[in-house]
Amino acid sequence: MANKALRILIADEQHFYRMRIERTLNQMGYYRIAPVHSLEELLSLVEYGCEPFDLLIVNASLGAPSGLDLLAFCLNNPQVGHALVYDGQALSPPSFNLRSKVQISPARLPDAQALKRLMARVDPPQVRGVTHEVSWIPALHQGWRMLSR
Repeated sequence: MANKALRILIADEQHFYRMRIERTLNQMGYYRIAPVHSLEELLSLVEYGCEPFDLLIVNASLGAPSGLDLLAFCLNNPQVGHALVYDGQALSPPSFNLRSKVQISPARLPDAQALKRLMARVDPPQVRGVTHEVSWIPALHQGWRMLSR
């Protein structure tokens, strides 16, 4: 079940791309999404936001005109929990230990399967029933104490 509290930011100049990604995430149960069309909007929301974004999905071309290193921005910014930089053929992948935070995709637009894999990392399924299944352990421990007397 999707964590409906996750904050997601989508940044792409193309309205169609933003809407397609947002619709796919909506179908997966995520609705707390802010789509932006410019680097300035992206930087403003990240810099002045009162709480961090759990996920930033950004087109690599957004940072190109200004020379902003999107990879470094995503890796070093505490306001960005995870990031997917797509259409990033020219970007070098992050080192292995940083891949859990930032992923680079050469795809022009992430498809539904790519977004599902991404969300499985950002919002892993919760283990259900664990506390219920192990609730008998204190009783077992108590029983062992009684037997050892």
